Amino acid sequence: MATAYTSLLGLALPVTGELSGTWGTTVNTEITALLDSAVAGTTTLSTDADVTLTTTTGAANTSRQIILLCSGARTVLRTITAPAQSKIYTIINATTGGFSVKLVGVGPTTGVTIVAGESAVVAWNGSDFIRVANTSGPGTFTTLNCTTLTATADSAFTSTGSVTVAKGTTGQRPGSPVSGMFRFNTTTAEFEGYNGTAFASVGGAALSNDTSTASNLFPLFASATSGTASSLFTSNAKLLYKPSTGEFQASELVASNGLFVNATTVAASYTIGTGYNAMSVGPVTVASGQSVTVSSGQRWLVF
Repeated sequence: MATAYTSLLGLALPVTGELSGTWGTTVNTEITALLDSAVAGTTTLSTDADVTLTTTTGAANTSRQIILLCSGARTVLRTITAPAQSKIYTIINATTGGFSVKLVGVGPTTGVTIVAGESAVVAWNGSDFIRVANTSGPGTFTTLNCTTLTATADSAFTSTGSVTVAKGTTGQRPGSPVSGMFRFNTTTAEFEGYNGTAFASVGGAALSNDTSTASNLFPLFASATSGTASSLFTSNAKLLYKPSTGEFQASELVASNGLFVNATTVAASYTIGTGYNAMSVGPVTVASGQSVTVSSGQRWLVF
C-alpha cells in the first residue's frame, strides 16, 4: 500500500513496512520539513497581482505556511485565495501604496480584508475566514471587548450611522472620575462629561441664577425652566438686563393687558440717575432704612 497524505497539511502517512530502509527521506522531506514550514514558515507575496495559494501534497507549497507576508507596492486591492478548509494564518500587510489585501477561501468566500499597515490572525470557521486577532494597524470588528482602548493619533468615526456611548443613571456615575469622561445620563436624559471637578451637561446650556454681573447682558429665552435648555433664544440691544441690580432696559414697553403694575413699597434703596426720570402710582412707602435718591435735574413723579 502506497504512502497516503493528510487532508489539511498534506503530510505523508507512511504505511507499516512500506519504506523499509528508505523511510528517512520521506519522513524528512514529506513530514518534518513540511511540518516545520506549517508551524513557523512564511510565504512572501510581493507581486502586484491576485494570488491563488498552491496546495501540493508531500511537497512545499504556498498555502501551508502559517505566515503570509505581503510586501512591495500595490496599485489596487489584491485578493489572496486559499484552500477552503481548516487553517490559521497570520497575515502581515506591509505593502506600500495604501491598499488592502483580502484573504478568501476557494469559491470564493466573503473573506477578510487586511488594510495597509495591519497585521491580523485569521482562521477558517467552517464556511469562511474570519479575523480572530489584530496586532497593529486599523481593523474591522463587529464587536471589540476591552477595558482600555488607546489611540496613538486623532481618531475618526466615519460611518453614516452612530456611535453608542456609555450610559447610566446619575447614581451609576464612575466613583473615581477623571477629566474627559463622557457618558449619557439616563436620569436627566442628557449627555454629560467630567470637567475635572464635576459632571456637566454636554450639548445643552446649563441654567444658573446670576445675581452678580454688573454689565448689561442680552436676556436669553430658554426652552426649559430648569436643568439644561436644549435651545436658547437671545434678545438684542433693545432689551437688556443687568443681573447685579435686576434692571431691565427696553426701547419701549407695551402692556398688552393695559396695566403697568408697581409695588406700594420701595423695598431697596435706588438712585434715579442722570438722564432718567421715574414714576410710581401711589401711595408709595419707602421701607425703613431704605432711600430713593433723585439726581440733580431729574424727577420722580408719584401720582
